[in-house]
Formats: sequence, structure tokens, C-alpha cells
Amino acid sequence: MTIVVTTPTGHVGSRVVRLLLQAGVLPRVLVRDPARLDEATRARVDVRRGDLTDRGFVREAVAGARTVFWVDPTPHVTKDPIEASLRTAAPLIEAAQAGDVGRVVLLSSIGAEKRHGVGHIDALAGIEERLDATGVDVLHLRCAYFFTNLLLNLEELSQGVLTTTFDPDHPMPWVDPRDIGDVVAARLLNDTWEGRVVQAIHGPEDLTFHQVARILTEALGRPVRLNHVSDDAARDALRAAGLPASAVESIVGMAAGSRELVPEQSRDLLTTTPTPLSGWAHAQLRPLLER
Repeated sequence: MTIVVTTPTGHVGSRVVRLLLQAGVLPRVLVRDPARLDEATRARVDVRRGDLTDRGFVREAVAGARTVFWVDPTPHVTKDPIEASLRTAAPLIEAAQAGDVGRVVLLSSIGAEKRHGVGHIDALAGIEERLDATGVDVLHLRCAYFFTNLLLNLEELSQGVLTTTFDPDHPMPWVDPRDIGDVVAARLLNDTWEGRVVQAIHGPEDLTFHQVARILTEALGRPVRLNHVSDDAARDALRAAGLPASAVESIVGMAAGSRELVPEQSRDLLTTTPTPLSGWAHAQLRPLLER
């Protein structure tokens, strides 16, 4: 059983690799810089060094795999990020069409079910549709808003400010990427599912950004004030930072397109994961802010 893991050093991928190794499976990992893998992991996995934007590398690296765990590596700040994401996934699609890959587990997102109008998430919707058309067994994991997105705001959080363009009163699912990794590993090790499967990963509870600010205040031991900014203000800030127009719209569109979004799948036993934001913030975020 050959399992390919992309982005094995990321928040989700690193957890997946660890769990596969603990289950006795030797995964094939696709990584640009093997030195980013810790030494113990590097010695136990099948390392394929290359760039996921290199079509030839991806086609060769996934060939013959029973299952590929695909994570789109495209940064939101890339020029034309939607086009870049679809282009990067193209060799995986080709491998599936050619029968070189048996199954694909895609790290997708809540909002992809809308198909259009959700910024960079539209790219994941496009990848979903292209994978569906290949006829291979495919699992779309529609994930909630990552706790780790808060790490992008460390400077502001150190000053007691949490800035967002999301509707501050609209509850939405939040999730620990480690919990996503647990679900991914379980699905990769389960060889019985087939066809097209969609599974949401909602985290333990839906939270508004007002609630998040209160949770962070308690977990961090310092006041955190919510700063809600408009889409236009966010556009101005992103343009001032030098981002191209396509990247600006892909970022702003994710929040704008998610307002009032009701996920396709409801919260239940299968979609709910255990780690609360408060525990994650105290264990992971607070030490970074106390340095």
C-alpha cells in the first residue's frame, strides 16, 4: 500500500506522516527541501525531492500510488492564485485519468461547495470537480477555519489586537490542524471507502470572532480587542503591501464569500473533532507571544 503525502512539513502533513509511521506504514513524501523534515522522520520515509509546481516531478512521484494525499501548496499571495492552484494540481489529475493513482484524499475547505465566489477557495472547488471527472475514488475533506491562521497575526496579537474582515457576529467552525491530520491518517489507512466521498471537519464548536477574542483574552492572559475592518480597507492594506490585484481579491473573497455560509454538512459525530481553541491557544500561541 503506497501512500503519497504532499506538504509533509506543514501543520497537517507533518501530523499525517507521524501517524502513518506509527501505524507501520512507510509513506512516500514529496518535499522541496528534505532538510525541513526532522532527522528521525527523514530516515523512515521514502523521500522524493522536488517542487509541486514541477509537472514532471509530480507525475513521476505519484505514479503507482494507491492513495495520494493532496494539499494545495499555493500561497494566497501568489499572482493569479486560483489559476496557479489549478495548474499545480493538473499533473495529479492527469495521473488519476491515466490510472496511475488509485485514490485521492484532497484537503479542501468549507466554502468549496459554493463552487464560485469564495476567493482562493474557488480553486479547491475546481480541483474537486476535476478529480470527480477522473472517475477515481476521491475523498474531499471540507475543513473549517484553521486555528493556525492566528499565527499570521502574531505581531498584532502581541499588541492585543485581532483583526478580521469576517463577519464578527457570524458563527463559523474552527479546527486544530492536528485534528485534521488525525482524520486524514485514519482515512488513508482505511482501504474500504470508494467512489466520491465528502467529509467535513468542523472542529469542536462554531465560534464568532467576538467569541474568539474573548477566548484568546483568557488563554493568553492579556486583553485581546477585536478589530473588524471592511473589505475595502483590507484591499487597501493588501495593495499597499504590494500584492497584485488577483491575490488581493483571492484573499478578500474568502471572507466575503463565507459570510452567512452554512456548510453543506452539519455538525455531527463524524464532522466534530475534539481540540478546543482555548487549549490550543494556551499551549501553542501563548508561548510564542511570551518570547
